[in-house]
Amino acid sequence: MEIKTPDWVKHAIFYQIFPDRFAKGKHKPLPYNVPLEEWDLPPTLQGYKGGNLWGAIEKLDYLKDLGINAIYFTPIFQSASNHRYHTHDYYQVDPLLGGNEAFFELLEEAHQREIKVVLDGVFNHSSRGFFFFNDILENGPHSPWVDWFKIEGWPLSAYDGSQPANYGSWVGNRALPEFNHDNPEAREYIMQIGEYWIQQGVDGWRLDVPFEIKTKGFWQEFRTRIKAINPDAYIVGEVWTDSREWLDGTQFDGVMNYLFTGPTIAFSAGDRVMYDLVKSQDYEPYPALDAESYASKIQSLLDLYPWEIQLTQLNLLDSHDTARLISVVGDDRASVELSTLLLMTFPGAPSIYYGDEVGLLGRVDPDCRRVFPDKKDWNLDVLNYHKQLIALRHQYPALQTGKYRVLATEGQVYVFSRTLEQSEVIVAVNSGTESASVQVDGETLKTQPNQSVYGNPEMAWDSGTLQLKLSPRSGCILV
Repeated sequence: MEIKTPDWVKHAIFYQIFPDRFAKGKHKPLPYNVPLEEWDLPPTLQGYKGGNLWGAIEKLDYLKDLGINAIYFTPIFQSASNHRYHTHDYYQVDPLLGGNEAFFELLEEAHQREIKVVLDGVFNHSSRGFFFFNDILENGPHSPWVDWFKIEGWPLSAYDGSQPANYGSWVGNRALPEFNHDNPEAREYIMQIGEYWIQQGVDGWRLDVPFEIKTKGFWQEFRTRIKAINPDAYIVGEVWTDSREWLDGTQFDGVMNYLFTGPTIAFSAGDRVMYDLVKSQDYEPYPALDAESYASKIQSLLDLYPWEIQLTQLNLLDSHDTARLISVVGDDRASVELSTLLLMTFPGAPSIYYGDEVGLLGRVDPDCRRVFPDKKDWNLDVLNYHKQLIALRHQYPALQTGKYRVLATEGQVYVFSRTLEQSEVIVAVNSGTESASVQVDGETLKTQPNQSVYGNPEMAWDSGTLQLKLSPRSGCILV
């Protein structure tokens, strides 16, 4: 079967926004006063900072200038949590974010700037405040919605942890009752939510824990119905591991590509990784990798899925679910720059977690969800290399859709090419602490690179061989 994925994703640079922490609207505040946490204080698990979609609208020009052309928002629907994975109403944008009015204005303003908008779909579970589940709490077995959830007995205990919950919930968290996806009415309800927001102009769905939904054919139907409305809608799943089960062309266009994240950090940062910040995560940016081991991991990843899928993977270095990379590597700036260089030159859509581009720190949740810093606190060097790398990715189509081939591995030096028709871009990274040289056989290249558009390597040709010398902890892009 021919696999088709959205072409625009292959040329996208995503920016992930956690709405409560990104920006407060200055020109259109909320119509009522709500006691909020101080913006500049450390975030807490349950407090609200008051970031909203009006604020995100005011930041669109900043994102456009950065080179962003797609936004992935973590959940925006009405909820009783600052992260909004506890959905109360799938048709109402949270009032604290500005409601539906703010969202539709944001969607229009983003599209005017040619920025796509992808929403987070939390369809495995709702919250105990979701009307249909709340009706069961009120009416017990007499509720018409009983079979929409995984009820195991009576009475239900939604809040008293000393009593059995008597219903299925995500990872045993009774705040998150799981839908019964085998129920046709519940299933149809979720399908219609997906369709509704695509009809409103949303450009795709990021799907929260989709692997938890075991009902046969669920995601195939979801894809069919979404693509019937917009064939170019992006469907990306949150799956951290081998995702072949979902990337067969009948379900998702890609996944959050943590199989790229882990090895890339392990190579770029090596033994600088702070183990206590990553030990409970599935993406394993350890142990340290040399160039040959990194090449093996990357080649295995590229062999895992069809090329059409590789080009629409969502590649990332961190997210709202992980400590920020700068903290993971103990504030080692070179590790972040090298990782970002590899991110921006890899097949698939790069994704920047808000604030990473200005050096925002953050350990594990809730610290990784800090507010976007004031301009006086930006690291301008980090911002500048993000802008430069994003611009280069936009400038050279080979970095977007070109074939990927490892050219050389020696110690901590890793060299690869991206080729598209007669165009070729060569990327070299030295993650070691000493200067290093490497040779690339000129016969393996389509063209002779003669210019470095990023980094300052020593470059020469000798008897048909490209000689490269890289400074410690540095990388370059050659054209």
